[in-house]
Amino acid sequence: MDRVRSRRGVRETYDRIAAHFARTRAHAWEDVTDFLDGRKGTLGLDVGCGNGRHAGPLAERTDRVLGVDASREVLREARRRAGEQEYADSLSLVQGDGARLPLCADTVDVALSIATIHHLPGRSSRIASLAELARVLAPGGRGLVSSWSVTHDRFERTTGFDTTIDWTLPDGETVPRYYHIYDPEEFDADLAASALVVDRTHLSHGNCFGEVRAPE
Repeated sequence: MDRVRSRRGVRETYDRIAAHFARTRAHAWEDVTDFLDGRKGTLGLDVGCGNGRHAGPLAERTDRVLGVDASREVLREARRRAGEQEYADSLSLVQGDGARLPLCADTVDVALSIATIHHLPGRSSRIASLAELARVLAPGGRGLVSSWSVTHDRFERTTGFDTTIDWTLPDGETVPRYYHIYDPEEFDADLAASALVVDRTHLSHGNCFGEVRAPE
């Protein structure tokens, strides 16, 4: 596996592009805010939180939010955003791995893993991250998982595949980002392999979404 397509490589990529990436990710996705509507809880979790654009809406619905991301520089952007939008007191940020979350089992009421698993190289890593979500979700808790999909207009293939897509910085430098582009059947299979209970899956704007809960 080349460096870009390794977990370390993904972390280093986001450390390099963090500031510019954060400026291009200002708003929460409508699919996420729709999922969050009417939900409440004590602890919210945002796996692969990036610059925190979904941590804010999550903080409005839970008492505390834990944001986890592999990139230290991206977490700096999330902390800055939380301060600007005045939810920093309810947000904790941890540099870490979605497959090894710093949480006890059955503790999370509302969880997000948005555009995260497609950056994890290897199917076993992606399923491990989903299985960890199943472990930490509390009875009655709910989660939303998303990944980029072959149904997006930019892709011509119909089955899942690995690729790199360049991020262009303001000075013209390009930084390759690793992705696993899911097909819908593969997305469903990985959710099922993780022990998560799937309430619903759907496609939206070229992404696969799964509404999930912990196994009973």
